[in-house]
Amino acid sequence: MTQPEAVVFDIGNVLMYWNPEGFYDKRLGEAERLRLFAETDVEDMNMRIDAGAPFRATVEAHAAAHPDWSEHILCWYHNWIEMAAPRIEGSIALLRALRAKGVPVLALTNFGDDTFAYAQSQHDFLSEFDRVFVSGRMGVIKPDAEIYRQLEAEIGIAPDRLIFTDDKPENIEAAAARGWRVHLFTGWQGWAERLVAEGLLTRAEAGL
Repeated sequence: MTQPEAVVFDIGNVLMYWNPEGFYDKRLGEAERLRLFAETDVEDMNMRIDAGAPFRATVEAHAAAHPDWSEHILCWYHNWIEMAAPRIEGSIALLRALRAKGVPVLALTNFGDDTFAYAQSQHDFLSEFDRVFVSGRMGVIKPDAEIYRQLEAEIGIAPDRLIFTDDKPENIEAAAARGWRVHLFTGWQGWAERLVAEGLLTRAEAGL
């Protein structure tokens, strides 16, 4: 089988953990965190940011709409970087190993425009991709087929020559439906094995 021409990484839970639940569990305890999420739907708020809504203004408006939880909702803005940690060092090493071999590496991520710029200032590896496709800039989020179509149109590589990893099955399925090669991310070692199987890295280069 012909090797892929480019590798596409998701970011959250592939290159760094996205764990607001853990942040709030430490702050409030699990039971109160479950109430916060259920009563205020902060996940929908975050999805709107990922789709292009302004970060700070969206969080502040959501906090104002839920005054009983306002202080905790505002943490989504003020403590956001604590929710996007730690780094997944094995995956970062794979990103760097691929680029060292001249393999184009792209990011396709559901991320707000403002939050991605902030994350780049805190995480060096986020500036190491050949191209970055951020939902908040594109106005569409995974798994909408349009986000995959836009990436294809921009880079001019046939879908079956792309290999994509993401931790969400629905995002993988949407890419596979367009003919992309896909890998459901459950840990960096499995992703490393897949990159070796595709002929992109040796086992030593993949850290195996």
